[in-house]
Order: sequence, then C-alpha cells, then structure tokens
Amino acid sequence: MDEQERRERLAALRWQVEAGADEALAAAPVDRLSAPAAAAVAHSPVAVPQPAAMEPTAAAPPVAPARLEAAPTQTSAPASTETPAQAPVKAPDVALAAETAAAAAPDLPALRAALAAFDGCGLKETASNLVFADGNPEADLMLIGEAPGADEDRRGLPFVGVSGQMLDHMLASIGRDRGNCYITNMLPWRPPGNRQPTAAELAACLPFLRRHIQLAAPRVLVFVGGTSAKTLLARSEGIMRLRGRWYDYAPGGERAAIPALAIFHPAYLLRSPAQKALAWRDLLTLKVYLAEAADRDSRPSPAP
Repeated sequence: MDEQERRERLAALRWQVEAGADEALAAAPVDRLSAPAAAAVAHSPVAVPQPAAMEPTAAAPPVAPARLEAAPTQTSAPASTETPAQAPVKAPDVALAAETAAAAAPDLPALRAALAAFDGCGLKETASNLVFADGNPEADLMLIGEAPGADEDRRGLPFVGVSGQMLDHMLASIGRDRGNCYITNMLPWRPPGNRQPTAAELAACLPFLRRHIQLAAPRVLVFVGGTSAKTLLARSEGIMRLRGRWYDYAPGGERAAIPALAIFHPAYLLRSPAQKALAWRDLLTLKVYLAEAADRDSRPSPAP
C-alpha cells in the first residue's frame, strides 16, 4: 500500500467515525457471496436437509468449514459488544436516572450540574463542552433549538455560529436580543458530524429539558425547528405544518400550560431563503402576542 492509498483509507475511516459509525459488529469479515447453502444452515434455528445435488463434494470441504466458522463470530458479537441495538434494553434505567436527577435540581445552576454529571447519553463522550443555555433566564421568552453545532460545542453556548447570527437578526427584527431572551437546545451535547439526534438521545435528555422549562418559567416558548417542535408537542407533522400556530405546552408539575409557537430553524432559512417571508410572518405573530401579554400585565387590577 503506497502513502496516497493509506491517506485515502484513513480519510474514509475518519469520515465514518464522525458520522457515528464507530463500532464493528463482527471480529472478522464475512464473505456472503460464497456457500449460500451453508449460510442458510448456520443462521437457521432448525437444521434444513440439503438436496443430494447440494451435498459437498471432494472440492467443497475447504469452503464450507470456513463459512461455518465465520457465522458464530457474527451472531455472538452483539452478546459481548455494546451496540446501538442494545440501547433499548437500558432505556428504562436511563429514563429513570434522568427523571430522578432532573427532578432533584432546585434551580438552574443545580440543573446544569446534574446534567454535567449525567452519563446516560453517549454524546457526552464525543462532545467538547456541555452547552446549557445563553441569555437571560428571567426573560419572558424562551427559545429551544435542536442541538449544538461545531461552534457551539467549541464555545459551550447555543446558537453562536452562522445559524446563531441569523437567529440574532431574527430576534432583532422584533426588538429582541439575548438580554431579553433565554436560549437552549433539546440536546446539550453535539452529535458527531452534526447528524440528526436519535430518538434514544432525545429521550435521555428530555427530562432535563422539561425541568429546565419549569425552572425558567417563561411566558412564551418558541420551538426553533422541526425537531424541538415535534418532540415537545408529541406531534408527527413536519415543521411546514407546525410553524406559525400557537400550542399549549404543559411543563408538568403544578405549572399552567405555556403558549408555544413553532418557527423555522435559522439553518433551514440559510439553505432556503425563499421561506424567509413565512419566517417574518411568524416573528410578527410572536411580537404581537408578546406586546399584548405585556399590555395585559401592565393594566391595573379591577377594584374588588
């Protein structure tokens, strides 16, 4: 193997690891193009009689034993190797641990510490920093995105990359900034290669996010993008159907439902600038609602 070929293979391997394919399911490769009859016998729970024409000849034995030896290696690997397929077995324990740790946090600093100590999400092992929140936790407006990107992972703050700059412009268009908003994400750790979060990762971190919302107690929630909207609203529709509409989000406990609005993610608007007109309409809807809510709060209470 020359130096150029070695570099190409290392680059391909690095790409697979960043994409999340960092585990092998067998100790040795299996040639699935040879001895198909032997493969069927090896993987079948019941022995299948072979036709006389398929019985091994004098030249066949070197092939069949090799195939039969490879099959047990493949089938026995999941029993001793931690793989994504095994995650559902541990899911109840992870969910219970997350619920317990989140519920025990009396305030936001304690919740951040509990999240930093939580080991139930594998993303923690590949991320550089915990990305908890940014902005003013006393603000009446709380925005929830999807997951940190490379810039967020590096700085430990949500929405600080190119998408974050777009979000800042969107907020500024309705007279808001990070001083009167509170911003977080569904996941506090970056998925490798900025891939989509898995259902298991979202489920592991969801109890902390729910507690986060309870402690921040905003007047209005904004779900930034389809992942946060679908997960927190328990809906299956895409963001095109969910955006621009008001929902009631129940934070749990004794707190009342919080009005919630779904909007496009800034990253989507950067890829699809034609949708900015709809995004502007949604931002105006948010601005009007916040202004009306502030006006209601400023009115004197009626005399008894």
